[in-house]
This record gives sequence, structure tokens and C-alpha cells, in this order.
Amino acid sequence: MRSTKIHRRQFIQVGALGVGGLTLAQLLQARAAAADAGRTPRNTSIILLFLDGGAPQHETFDPKPDAPAEYRSIFGTIPTRLSGVRFGSHFPRLAEQADRMSILRTITHEDGDHGGATHWMKTGRAWPPEFLGKAPIIPQQHPSVGSMVARVRGAVNANTGVPTFVRVLSNHGGYPGDDAVWLGRAYSPFRVGQSRENPMLSNMSLRVSREELNDRRALLQQFDTFNRALDVNGTATAMDGFQQQAVDVLLGRAREAFDLAREPASVRDRYGSGLGQELLFARRLCEAGAGFVTLNNGYWDFHGGIIPGCNSLCPPLDHAVSIFLDDVRSRGLENDILLIVTGEFGRTPRINGGPGRDHWAPVNDALLIGGGLRMGRVVGDTDTRGAYVRSRPISPDELFATCFHVLGLDPRVQFTHPSGRPVYMIEDARAIEEVI
Repeated sequence: MRSTKIHRRQFIQVGALGVGGLTLAQLLQARAAAADAGRTPRNTSIILLFLDGGAPQHETFDPKPDAPAEYRSIFGTIPTRLSGVRFGSHFPRLAEQADRMSILRTITHEDGDHGGATHWMKTGRAWPPEFLGKAPIIPQQHPSVGSMVARVRGAVNANTGVPTFVRVLSNHGGYPGDDAVWLGRAYSPFRVGQSRENPMLSNMSLRVSREELNDRRALLQQFDTFNRALDVNGTATAMDGFQQQAVDVLLGRAREAFDLAREPASVRDRYGSGLGQELLFARRLCEAGAGFVTLNNGYWDFHGGIIPGCNSLCPPLDHAVSIFLDDVRSRGLENDILLIVTGEFGRTPRINGGPGRDHWAPVNDALLIGGGLRMGRVVGDTDTRGAYVRSRPISPDELFATCFHVLGLDPRVQFTHPSGRPVYMIEDARAIEEVI
């Protein structure tokens, strides 16, 4: 049996925490530095539910029921609580709650490649021209919006020890866009789940897979093994302040945020497994002090097989998001947490012979739920076939400016690039005025 003995030198590296080997103690120091600088943004949070691969707008929230058969939703449409607004028929629960969300139908950019489009939708910036169209993955060029939030707020919530920026790993989601790049690795996401590059808490031998998040016994056993090792070796007395705080994070409220079994069984049962479990987990993190949580859902890249693909992915999305809507309202959190549901791009208006739809950058849609924004709005309009923006184009950086508005951050904040040049995190974009 492998020994659980932990030496002091291991604790000097306490908690890789999914940030490229930077220690949790260093993250706490960064958080303290942010507090010293007098930054006091709002205690609001954002969950980005990213429909990885590009969900089809026709089969989801812009179904075009009057278009020719080769364009309109394969599955038909259903009315919503908003007059004249219809969703794809796989979304009956969300249709009943459409007045509690705002629908953006005209997010647009110019990159039809998964990597470049994901980069654009998670950072607000296109790849440099020399990278456009080059697959599969080009190094990330601009910080993610989650990393921007962590840079302003500090990498860890000083009150609760919960990381500011968390990414829940999925089976896919390998395209660039989540990291801090030149802002500094301290502001990259805390990655929850297994990752060869950065397993959660790897140098504490505490790895939490997706399945283990639903297994309280396995999760607590790993925490308790770590806790007993502390007691046996008396290591805690040899730590400096930030190292001790790092351990307190793992054994205190931050630990509780990771324990889904602390939720009533009735709540866990309503959310269900899979995506529902991940949304519940994200809500717990936000409630405990996280500022930005990313979930990758999918894979939605239906060049062919769109019928079984949507039959598989749409109902769980409808269920999980509708339960989340009810849950945050019942907990009084609907003004404190903004849920964004979107992907890297939309799909071609004309159904191919797969049957499926191919990549389409000119039109993408999104749902905005909560965050103190105005709900029951439809922003933007596409043409009769759902191919191009007819009115009110929305750029990715406008979406991020809206995130900054919800979080109470200065949209003109800038940081110094390694070249010595100050760079605005958001350039020339304002929050979407129709929803603020």
C-alpha cells in the first residue's frame, strides 16, 4: 500500500489547482494583492455554458418555422411565453419560461473554424489574420474573460477560499480560449476534473473526476486521507501564512463547495446526472464565491447525424437549464448569477444530406438568464432562412462587456502586455443596452 506520508517540501508546492503548476499559496497572495489595490467589484457571478462544437440555431432558439423544409428546424417548433417567439420542439420546459430569459439571435463573427471561433467567443478577440482557418489548434493569443475577472478580483476569493475562475472539464472542449496567457498563470482557471496537463490538486494526490463529483464517499475519502497526513506529520505548524491558508481552503468552505451531497437529495434528484449535476455544481461554486465558471457541453458538431445528435443533447439541456432557473429563483440568486448559454458559432441554414448542418459564423444565438439583466427580451433578428443578421448584430466583445456590467467591472480596464504595451481587455464595445 502506498504511504500517505507528506513532507514539508511537498507543502511548499501546496495545491497545483489546475493553473499550470502555480501553487494555491501564490494564488492567495495574488488575491491579497488585488485587495490591497482597493478593487471591490460586485459579488456577482457568471456561468458560461458553452455548447461545444456549435449548436444549430434552427433546432434550438431560432427555428424559422415559415422557411422552406430544407431550412427550418427538422423537429418542428413550439410556442413560448413570449408572443410570436418560437423555440425548437426539443425545448418545452424553456419555452414555458422564456419570459425569464433574454434571447440573443444575432451574435456574429467571421471565423468558421472551431478553434478560431472558440477563441473569439471566449476571449472577445479574433486570432491574428495569419492564423485564420488553420486547424486544429493555435496557441491562445488573448486572455479569456474568466481570466480577466480573476485578474481584477484576485485569483481566489479571500473570504471563502474558492477560486475566482473555475472550469469544469468535459470529454471535449480542447480548443483554446480558457487560459490567462500573458496575464499570468495565476489567473488561468481552476480545472475540476482529470487532465494530463493539470489534474486537480495533483501534488496532493487528490484527483476529482467527473464521476467522483457524484460520489461523496470517494471525494471525502481523498480529502480525509490528506487531512490525516497533516495530523500525523504535524506539517501545518511549519507553514507560512499563505501556505496555511491554502490548506484551510481545501479543508474549509472551499471543500464544502465541492461536496454535492451537502445539497438536499430532492435538489440533486431534480437536477439529475450529467449536465444537471454540473450546473448544480456551478451554482454551488458561485454561491460560495466563484466569479466565473465555465462548463463545456456537447459535442454539437452535427455535419451528419443531426437527428440522433439533437435527440441526445437537447432534452438534457432543456431539463438542466429549466431546473437551474427554478433553483436560483427559489434561493434568491437570480440577480446574483448570470447564466450564458451559447457556443462558438451557429450552423448552416440549409440542411445537408447527412442530414446535418455545417459550420456557420455569420449567425449564432445565446440565452442570457439572470444576473440582474432585463429578461423576456429578444435581441436581434435574422433573415427568413436564419442565415444572416437582418437587424442588430452583436459582437462577442459586446457579450463580454455585458459580463463586465453584471460583475461591476470597469469595461475599459487594461493591463500591460509583456511587450510593454497597455492593452484594453475589451476594445470599443459596450454592454448590450437592450438587456441592461
